[in-house]
Amino acid sequence: MKHRIGAVTLTVLGPDGRPLADRVVTVAQQRHDFAFGNIGFDFIRPVGGPGRPGYFGGGEHIDLETLADAWLGLFNTATLPFYWGGYEPRRGSTDVRRLTETARWLAERGVTVKGHPLLWHTVQPDWLLGLDLDEVERLVRARIRELVTGYAGLIDVWDAINETVIMPVFANGDNAITPLAWDRGRIAMVRMAFEEARAANPAATLVLNDFDLSSAYEILIEGVLEAGIRIDAIGLQTHMHQGYRGEEYMRRTLDRFARFGLPLHMTETTLLSGHLMPPEIQDLNDYQIPSWPSTPEGEERQAAEIVRHYRSLVGHPAVQSINYWGITDDGAWLGAPVGLLRADGSRKPSYDALAGLVKGEWWLPPTEMRTSADGVVTVSGFFGDYTAGGEPFSIHPGRAEATVTLSR
Repeated sequence: MKHRIGAVTLTVLGPDGRPLADRVVTVAQQRHDFAFGNIGFDFIRPVGGPGRPGYFGGGEHIDLETLADAWLGLFNTATLPFYWGGYEPRRGSTDVRRLTETARWLAERGVTVKGHPLLWHTVQPDWLLGLDLDEVERLVRARIRELVTGYAGLIDVWDAINETVIMPVFANGDNAITPLAWDRGRIAMVRMAFEEARAANPAATLVLNDFDLSSAYEILIEGVLEAGIRIDAIGLQTHMHQGYRGEEYMRRTLDRFARFGLPLHMTETTLLSGHLMPPEIQDLNDYQIPSWPSTPEGEERQAAEIVRHYRSLVGHPAVQSINYWGITDDGAWLGAPVGLLRADGSRKPSYDALAGLVKGEWWLPPTEMRTSADGVVTVSGFFGDYTAGGEPFSIHPGRAEATVTLSR
């Protein structure tokens, strides 16, 4: 973890600008630089108000106060859904109001908001079907520009394109994007998404995201980079409905993708607290059952595995972000018991286990420190934002010194 930790020589000044010698100050961490994320889907209904179905999440059994207390107690980055079929099920009628209100609510609480995804072949609106390819492409481009421009300053991180490897050959349902990808090719689809988004908001962070962690994804990335397309991060999905894959698997996988020299975003991570999905199932979407309960044994396993998984990911220097895919079992993706909260809002052992890392082992709680005769104290901790005597400073890579001025 040494690559996550730094130290600053902090000079504490009084109101007159002179160093405060032999002064006790309380130093406390306020935020991690590392992006510890989760989906924010569950906030759309209680914050933005009721609306048409179109997204998973958003269960109705947990009140906003309970949900917010748990979510904000652990995470600093939220992913919101912009699936085209859910966002604009009828042409020209979008969910912009609810998504905007939800994004603002999160941002006001210090959360970085990410949009997912700008381009994908799944959860598409039916009104795209039957249009010719040129018209579909025109509409795709217009949608990307509209979203990225419209939310600029509020949402500046996007999964620009999702699951490109399978996109041209996807066969599990009709959609208008797969024929376009088959005709234009994968790299052209990536170029379309990234160049339109980049033109709409040059400051945005744009992610290439996929669940296919085979060499096919590596080959795609190589082709994209050779084509001169600028991507800001490589997104890797690790839904583990068939069981935790282990530290060695993750290390090998991360090393394979780290060779491109780009930050790695673990965009979609899940571990189960119920029975595991049968190993013969190839597509997670093919396993949807009437009831998939969380169990005491499964919860203990999930807690142990989430600690192992997060340690291995945070321990790798290329990983910049981890986004867990569900805060609660209430309305969870595919009905799977992936949440850190049970459906009634009570916390599973996995919540406490993860909190023990993010807000425990990897966190500096309010700590009294005494300055030297020169008014100096050395503060070390995980990279992020801190306060000393209530005044802000930060610990960042390459920064060795900082100063705070106390009002009294």
